[in-house]
Amino acid sequence: MTVRIITDSASDITAADIAAAGNPALTVLPLSVTFGQTTYEDGVDLTHQRFYELLVEGDDLPMTGQVNPYAFEQAIAGARRAGEEVVVITLSSKLSGTNASAVTAAAGFGEGVYVVDSKSVTVGERVLVDYALRLVDEGLSAGDIATALEQAREDVHVVGLLDTLEFLRRGGRIPASAAALGKLLSIKPVITITDGLVELLGKARGSKNGRNLLTQQVEAAGGIDFSMPIELAYAGLDDALLRKYIEDSRRIWEGHVAPDDLPVHTVGATIGTHVGPGAIALAFFRQR
Repeated sequence: MTVRIITDSASDITAADIAAAGNPALTVLPLSVTFGQTTYEDGVDLTHQRFYELLVEGDDLPMTGQVNPYAFEQAIAGARRAGEEVVVITLSSKLSGTNASAVTAAAGFGEGVYVVDSKSVTVGERVLVDYALRLVDEGLSAGDIATALEQAREDVHVVGLLDTLEFLRRGGRIPASAAALGKLLSIKPVITITDGLVELLGKARGSKNGRNLLTQQVEAAGGIDFSMPIELAYAGLDDALLRKYIEDSRRIWEGHVAPDDLPVHTVGATIGTHVGPGAIALAFFRQR
């Protein structure tokens, strides 16, 4: 029996990504994104590029909404009718009710349907989806894939560098005075995801020091297992800051992968709403 992987758009896997990969085993369900009175489906009628255009143009942050149980139920039912088992991979249950929606929907189908909480988001969720698709190609059952993902997610490490504190201020996550001081001092926060929640790892003065701190966090995690999926992403309309990080960190990739072959994608609305343009992120599996 074949296996269908279902995930949500917080993984930042776009329709263009699916088309480029040519993988028929993957379905991505969109979260909603509301700007003012207009609600979009993330990645369906709102591209990442258009999202950042709207984000920069407006003064208020958009609202993001979870994937509802009905959407999961419809996707799972379609897969089961096609004779497929299903593994659903969601963004962290501590960041969204999307996981709860998936669990609710899956409960009506019994055997052959599994829900995995990625305990992550954006590139961290995406590397688990990449790994799941690899296991589908290897012919594993849905149950074995779900078990492997739950074991592997403990080795997923995500590090990110923010270029601005402005959008954390807009979201009420830091006071305006802290954001103003951070701008004055060119503070660049480095973040990670720990047990499903975003955590501040440190603050650097200036972009170069920020990129160095990012590299230090990769080394502190034990290094990258290059036999497993790796993903990089940037928030905003261009990848200049990420390309600079890749160049500055070339000793990490040397002997493993050419910098031009590293997978680079865009951060979408789920995290982009809070970090704003200019942020960069890396997700990888730690070396054992």
